[in-house]
Amino acid sequence: MEESPQETMLPSQENLEPFIKSTTAEEGNKEQVGLKRTLGVPGGVALLVGTIIGSGIFATPRWIMMYAGSVGLNLVIWSVCGIFALCGGLCYLELGTLVPKSGGEYVYILEAFGSLPAFLYSWLYVMFLKPTAVMILLPFGAYILEPFFPGCSGREDLVPLIKLLAAAALGIITFVNCASVKWAARMQIVFTAAKMIAIVMLIVTGIVRIAQGHTSSFANAFEGSTTSLGLVGFAFYNGLYAYDGWNHLNYFTEEIKQPNRNLPVCIWIGIPLVSISYILVNIGYLAVLSSQELMTSNAVAVTVSDRMYGAMAWTIPVLVACSCFGGANGASFGGGRLLFASAREGHMPSFLAMVHTKNHTPLPAMLFNCLLGFIVLLPDATTFDTLLNFFSFIAWFVYGLTFFILLMFRYTKKDQHRPYKVWTGIPCFMLLISIYLVVAPFYQSPIESMYCIVATLSGVPVYFVFVYYKAVPKCIMDRYDKMIARLQTLLDVALPTEQQVFHQD
Repeated sequence: MEESPQETMLPSQENLEPFIKSTTAEEGNKEQVGLKRTLGVPGGVALLVGTIIGSGIFATPRWIMMYAGSVGLNLVIWSVCGIFALCGGLCYLELGTLVPKSGGEYVYILEAFGSLPAFLYSWLYVMFLKPTAVMILLPFGAYILEPFFPGCSGREDLVPLIKLLAAAALGIITFVNCASVKWAARMQIVFTAAKMIAIVMLIVTGIVRIAQGHTSSFANAFEGSTTSLGLVGFAFYNGLYAYDGWNHLNYFTEEIKQPNRNLPVCIWIGIPLVSISYILVNIGYLAVLSSQELMTSNAVAVTVSDRMYGAMAWTIPVLVACSCFGGANGASFGGGRLLFASAREGHMPSFLAMVHTKNHTPLPAMLFNCLLGFIVLLPDATTFDTLLNFFSFIAWFVYGLTFFILLMFRYTKKDQHRPYKVWTGIPCFMLLISIYLVVAPFYQSPIESMYCIVATLSGVPVYFVFVYYKAVPKCIMDRYDKMIARLQTLLDVALPTEQQVFHQD
């Protein structure tokens, strides 16, 4: 007899405690411990838009223009990347309503393939992929310093200060996310508004310039377009990075009010809004700068503001910094939820599955995620470019696997009710795109790609030692349990009650 999905997913107390013996909230508590549904459509759209619009639209246009070779192909690539993001969002929408649990890809891999693949994903994501999201805050530090140190992004002597500002921003983001989900959502709304002001300023500037007749950049728009599939692939890599975050609503499905209704609304509003904004911003860039100037600018938004805004040129760097901050806030929000979901299933220490008893936030998971981010910032080799390449390869491998899972669920869960169902051709198309974006880098950077594979497989011995066999000496476990018990008291956290964790509105 086949097990029901609910029976398969519910963690036993034994599975939930691979590292530590902890107590759940008291059964008599009037207010149960767990994640609460506090996000409506405005908060969901703000988190989605705020996560997508980070540093990408301000950091990658020069590279896309360089790889595309022409203004026309450049704009086509930005448009197609928006279509890819919307298609990916629709695929995740079906999965989010079919398996309405926080954790995103982790819970889908667990449901589809079982414990080991899910652990390898959580290991890869928690230890390697999510900490690299701190790269969003490197442009934040650079843009904060730009009004005081023009051209700071190219100065080696200012790199430590840029990283210090990035670390401070990460600390603030973590504090807010630990304190309150509502605070995090409200902060996201504020910073989303700030970044949209920057976007609108650039769009209006472009409209005014075009109205004044500055259209020389658009003459012979496709002249010089590259015919190299490899260069087009690199252009898409950069463009899709700017759209990354389209899947983040699935990380906190359990905190969205009426997810079957609100998830589709958030996606259909958020992703097209971002796509249209990106295209218009690029038109604005090209209405002020020539294609050659765009390709040589390290901070294109700053170049535009210096040329157009005079004494008010400082406003764009500040607003762009807000954009990066908001993107990092959304990424941190989602990363903490995935770590929480992984620990809840016994794939990470159960201490990380605990929730603050009053604030109902995954406080230990958020703190651990912050610590990893600090560690990523330490090496001298940590740059935006190196983190982008590492991030993109892993991310699109995971996305491709998720699209495959969606197709697999069409057969293994064909009788299960689907509040939303995407046309089958869309996940098939996105699976092919993902395969291309994973395979292509092997021809250009095989060694770096192998590093990603080694990072993934390094989780295999960890799984068998700590999760499957629990082969940890008792003396170490006793000391570990005492330390975690003290932390549990200090942080005022407890394991969620099952009825709250798995309750669906």
